Amino acid sequence: MERLGIIDLGSNTARLVIVDMFTENHYMVVNELKESVRLGQDMDRDGFLKPQRIAETIKTLKMFKKLCDASNVDRIIAVGTAAVRRAKNQRSFLDEIQVSCNITIRVLSEEEEAFLVYRGVINSMDIPKGLILEIGGGSTKIIYYNRRNVLGFATLPFGAVTLTDLFASDASPEESAAHVEEFFTEQLKKLPWLQEIDPETQMIGVGGSFRNLFKISKLVRKYPLDMAHNYKLATEDFTGIYNMLKALDVDKRKKIKGLSPARADIMPAAMAIVKSFVSYMNIESFTIGGSGLREGLMVNQAMPITTEKPISDVLGYSLDRLVKYYNCDPKHIEHVMQLSVQLFKQLRVLHKFSRQYLKVLKIAASLHDCGKSVKFYNHAKHSWYIILNSSIYGATHREIVLAAFVAGCHNREDVPMIEWQKYKDIVLEEDLEAVKKLGVLLRIAESLDRSHCGLVTGLNCDVLGDSVIMKTIVTGDAALEICDAEKASTEFKKAFKKNLEIL
Repeated sequence: MERLGIIDLGSNTARLVIVDMFTENHYMVVNELKESVRLGQDMDRDGFLKPQRIAETIKTLKMFKKLCDASNVDRIIAVGTAAVRRAKNQRSFLDEIQVSCNITIRVLSEEEEAFLVYRGVINSMDIPKGLILEIGGGSTKIIYYNRRNVLGFATLPFGAVTLTDLFASDASPEESAAHVEEFFTEQLKKLPWLQEIDPETQMIGVGGSFRNLFKISKLVRKYPLDMAHNYKLATEDFTGIYNMLKALDVDKRKKIKGLSPARADIMPAAMAIVKSFVSYMNIESFTIGGSGLREGLMVNQAMPITTEKPISDVLGYSLDRLVKYYNCDPKHIEHVMQLSVQLFKQLRVLHKFSRQYLKVLKIAASLHDCGKSVKFYNHAKHSWYIILNSSIYGATHREIVLAAFVAGCHNREDVPMIEWQKYKDIVLEEDLEAVKKLGVLLRIAESLDRSHCGLVTGLNCDVLGDSVIMKTIVTGDAALEICDAEKASTEFKKAFKKNLEIL
């Protein structure tokens, strides 16, 4: 295992993430630190990074280096973006960092930065056609991809910090926001390829401003999941938040729950960029992505092939990573998943579920044992909590919630309704019955590999009248497995209205 420190020196914020790189191309973030350094502030006047901003950045990088040393980091990868890229005093700034912090900063080109953002998105989201809007402090990236190929990108040389500075002299916050919208719209008109976007393309918002937007929206909606990644927001709901923000002065903005005080002054400009973009592109809703440049760097380090070709199965890769991280038995997990899939397909005549529910069952089967990393007793309950709070890439919030409840009830009689009601705005009415049935299927599949020896290699299910005859294909004495699976007969009859006989 190698431990990496990844530093992203942006125009607004400096961020450090400490990442463990495991064997078999997997990684996991184990620590992070961020500071608002405002490196790009006021540099548009003459193109120079200002002494105060440089001093603040050096101070922050020294803290980053200290944490890396204390955490036994093997290697530091540090990159600089828009402000460093455009600075006339770039060389002296980088030399000072090297001497005082012993950190080498690699300055990313516009293309390198855009493609790292794209890799962070494409390797963490199951969105086949995407239009990424990444708002930084000193630049804004727009990236269009279709079928896992980048078809167009642009880096506009202004972001939330620079546009806040540019229109700082306006009479009111609302006037300033209006000018940012107007200015940004004019820049979009200079990108003719935006008119050729496939109408099925989904907008994806990336960056700190979008993550703060999620936190505000979460509180407004009383959203039960604390998960920015894959959070969907209607443009109408965004506009309500934007109108509220831009009408307030900085001091009042700092009191808004969910909004970072360090971002309060630049948030209206960032949201004005979003407003301009969704209006210009006629976008009715968008998805917030929690993975960007830093995640692009992480996945490129873990799987170098992703610099050329994205991960083909985002969900599968994500689940495999979590199985290893929570120290589950991979052979048992794979066997339980295979048996679960067989049960789902062979009993489709009874449940009539769509393939989306099969995806839910696969997630639950992959992580049904992860709760044992907390405690064996009541581990299904712990698995429920872990699934709800893990970064599962390639799955919607609804799919994650359903998978958590399937895993959480697979060894108990029913779904805890008090907990279920908390997610009523995410799940559908018919999902409750589906969770109960999938939970029973998972319980049977787990029982059929009770000894973790893979003795039951397959199943043949026949629906005969009021009974289901489940014939097992075995490679040895599977008495333990069959005996354990038969204990689910009562729950099976309750869910499927059929008697269960296992042979």
